[in-house]
Amino acid sequence: MTSFTERLRQAAEPDWTAAVTHRFVTELYRGAVPPEVMARYLVQDYRFLDAFLSLLGGAMATADTAAARLRLGRFVGMVSTDENDYFLRAFDALGVGAAARAATPDLEPTQGFQAIMREAAASGSYAACLAVLNVAEGLYLDWASRAPQPLPESFVHAEWITLHDNPDFRDFVGFLAAELDRVGPAEPQVAEDFFRRATTLELRFFDAAYEG
Repeated sequence: MTSFTERLRQAAEPDWTAAVTHRFVTELYRGAVPPEVMARYLVQDYRFLDAFLSLLGGAMATADTAAARLRLGRFVGMVSTDENDYFLRAFDALGVGAAARAATPDLEPTQGFQAIMREAAASGSYAACLAVLNVAEGLYLDWASRAPQPLPESFVHAEWITLHDNPDFRDFVGFLAAELDRVGPAEPQVAEDFFRRATTLELRFFDAAYEG
């Protein structure tokens, strides 16, 4: 039987497949993303941190079990340490200083993602938070898990893949899907609305890295 989360993925086509097979992804596999594109992408992605933490906080506040809140809390710790460390090292490697990052405006998809994360966090709906999280994390596991071996030599490319395809991350994405399968059917329209909008934003975010 098809799970609730999988049905949401199917409903989000063709944007889901277009995102996980995007030019950015295929060039990332080969370590061939142009430096200016990688820098633009990472600067914009780093802008999600505050909104993403708000989203995780919203999920923790609306979760209906202590076990779920603890699992989400552990992920907050990872985002605040390992992933943040990668960004700072990658910016150094790409020659993108703090002043340049601060002077770069948010692109339209970045603004959209910040908005939908905060909207879900403020909605009071665990299903809404989970729907956005399942896209933000599940879509990344989907493309990262397809990466051929060996990975690119540059850590800027290789670690962005391994951050989104490792045992802990796979376990967390599995947890998110199981939680959405559990609570989503009670709010199917809410879950599908947030899931589809977030998927479209992911695709537009990849496109924007090349538009400059």
